[in-house]
This record gives sequence, C-alpha cells and structure tokens, in this order.
Amino acid sequence: MKNITGKELCKILEKNGWSLARINGSHHIYVKDGEDAKIVVPVHGNKTVKTGLLKALLKTAGLLSLYFLII
Repeated sequence: MKNITGKELCKILEKNGWSLARINGSHHIYVKDGEDAKIVVPVHGNKTVKTGLLKALLKTAGLLSLYFLII
C-alpha cells in the first residue's frame, strides 16, 4: 500500500475542484461549491496520512475510486 502525505492529498483535492478555505494550525480545510461537506487534511510535514483516514477523506471528496489506484 502506497501511503501519501497530507501535502500530496491537498494537491489531489485541488486538482479535483476543492479549494482551500482556511488553515487552522496544521490542518487545511477544503470546501467545494455545491457540496455540504468540508474536508480537513492534516499536514504534518512529510508524515503520511494513515490508511483509514485517507480512505474516509477520499470517500467524502467523492474520489474513493482513486484510493484503489493508489494501492
């Protein structure tokens, strides 16, 4: 399983229409027009996002199929 960092996840979200609303400490909050959900991505240097959190964030973003390409 290839893990990705918070920075890489932010780039993926931005390429898929999500925009950075604000930053609260080390957490980047993304929103998208027409979506009620907010996505909070932990960006802690080069630490990877754990598998369960990554899957949940991609599911919320509607990009769960991308999860299986990362594997």
